[in-house]
Amino acid sequence: MITPARELRISTLEQWRALSWRGITSIIKNGEFIFAIVSPLFLAVCFYLPLRSIMETRGIDYAQYLMPVIVLQSIAFTASAAAMRASIDGQKGINTRFRVLPMNATVPTFARLTTNTALLTVSVVFASIICLVIGWRPQGGIVGIVGLYGVAIGVGVIVSLLCDGIGLLSGSPEATSQALALPLLILGMCSTGFVTEDQFPDWIQPFARNQPVSQITNAMRAFDEGDITWYNVGPTVWWCIGLSIFAVIVVVLGNRRVRR
Repeated sequence: MITPARELRISTLEQWRALSWRGITSIIKNGEFIFAIVSPLFLAVCFYLPLRSIMETRGIDYAQYLMPVIVLQSIAFTASAAAMRASIDGQKGINTRFRVLPMNATVPTFARLTTNTALLTVSVVFASIICLVIGWRPQGGIVGIVGLYGVAIGVGVIVSLLCDGIGLLSGSPEATSQALALPLLILGMCSTGFVTEDQFPDWIQPFARNQPVSQITNAMRAFDEGDITWYNVGPTVWWCIGLSIFAVIVVVLGNRRVRR
């Protein structure tokens, strides 16, 4: 008598590990790690060198001032890469293949988030090294450093999750690129990350002051300088809560679209 073959069971943890490893090896092979290292270097060169003397005449140590936004722009690169990766998987039909496998629907999302967090960590580390080279020095002590990088990594994970959902919803790399390029450009350039608020025309100063990039850079500077108050950090907490809720909604909608 032939005994029926035992059904192969793979745990959810093993599936997550396998897909996470697939994602990490993919970003190594396609060169995303290299871009994560090079992008903050370009930012430092493009902004620090031409604006340093102007800001120093205003009594501002520009290396200290610029550090948070260089880290945030590196995070933006990671988020854009996350969105593109999700949309490319959808275009290639990989998400459709996952749908027919005996796999929990959340496993691919968490695996992509793990991949994105690995790339985010590399980008933040090298952004910090480049900032150290141009003259940034942490001044907030242990608490300040923990707070500074806690904000950076926390925001990076939230934004990567949001962009992952956008990539699932968009359905194509071209649409994803169009959906992200303009908002990221506007929020980065029209912020107090690169220049002070009074450098903007009066009519746009309220936007430049209150939009998320400005508020997050303010919180990071507060931790870096040891000036930790609710006034400096509170708006970032609320922005993170709001963005987290929005990210979860977008990811849920994206996964529903994939499962159709």
